[in-house]
Amino acid sequence: MSNPWGEEQPFTISLDGAQWAYGTPLADVKRLAAHWKDGFDWRASETRINALPMYTRDIEVDGFGTLNVHYLHQRSKVKNRFLAVLHGWPGHFLEVEKMLPLLTTASSDQPSFHVVAPSLPNFGFSEGVKKPGFHEQHYIEVLHKVMLSLGYEEYVYQGGDWGHVLGASLVTRYGVKHVKAWHTNLPIMEPPKLFSNPILYLEMIFKLPFDQVAKQRLAHLHKHVTTGRGYMLEQATKPQTVGYGVTDSPVGLLGWVYEKLVGWTDAYPWTDDEVLEWVSLHWIYYELSRGGTSSFGGQGDKWMPIPLGVSYFPKEIFQFPYSWSHQLGKYVYAGYHDKGGHFAAFEQPEALAGDLRNMYKKGGLRMGWSREKRFTYDRLLKRMKQK
Repeated sequence: MSNPWGEEQPFTISLDGAQWAYGTPLADVKRLAAHWKDGFDWRASETRINALPMYTRDIEVDGFGTLNVHYLHQRSKVKNRFLAVLHGWPGHFLEVEKMLPLLTTASSDQPSFHVVAPSLPNFGFSEGVKKPGFHEQHYIEVLHKVMLSLGYEEYVYQGGDWGHVLGASLVTRYGVKHVKAWHTNLPIMEPPKLFSNPILYLEMIFKLPFDQVAKQRLAHLHKHVTTGRGYMLEQATKPQTVGYGVTDSPVGLLGWVYEKLVGWTDAYPWTDDEVLEWVSLHWIYYELSRGGTSSFGGQGDKWMPIPLGVSYFPKEIFQFPYSWSHQLGKYVYAGYHDKGGHFAAFEQPEALAGDLRNMYKKGGLRMGWSREKRFTYDRLLKRMKQK
């Protein structure tokens, strides 16, 4: 069968004026694919990446044998807290790269961390799982065993996207004894219920209709759920079907991931090299959602009595009323930001690292709810009116 578009057109067709409405624009994919083929210097990226303190370790996983797990491990020059940082989708361990010098540098007035950033199994340089059934509890088992193998019996945690979901499960299973505090930049939770959270429930019923900030956040969430979640349903239910396209075709993978890099960030000025390096390291996965049968929050949606900090970025895809974060744990710190999206560690490393330093500095875990909260709603409302 002949190619109806001729030998010079290996790509899909594009609708005039569609821009991003139907997904990644054809012109962008053509430009990136051409640069990937003839201009992108993977060896330069490889040299920079190899200069990072990376390691691999065999981890025994219950029911799955031994997996070779890749992780980044940057030690601070001072003895301080041990921080595990976990990426999400479509991310990888390099999301933490820009924050490493910020988190590990010694300071007289700010805490410093030993940072461990693993690649989840099926991602990057970690070994892939060979049989179905690798779920949440197995991912957090891997992370916890990596930390124990490094001698970190007690540690704190940070994550966004699936890093949040796994963090909530990690805290539920290993909190108090091992995980001493945690931080998320993508707080996800169910609406409060009358008997489990009566005050938040009554606030939702009687106060929410008049809370312009909360309504704006829920409208943002609704837009994402109704128009931007198709990828998740496909990957969570029939991943092998889409897998043929994104594993057989580099251009297919490029189009699949690039859409999220642009759509989920806050006007981040991606360079073509940044995009191509990101895509080159990427791999999609399936089992976290148990084949589409579990809630996005997973088994970890349980209040735990260890300190919790949250960072809020305006272009994050999942947005809930700020007060609902109290359902996740002992809410001690909140950071509000004017710019940033889903890949906060990559887009706004200074802001996210700043929140972690502020949360864990002397007295930070004892301050209760951030004192800035009472000013924040007024500030946001004023900003909305100005727009």
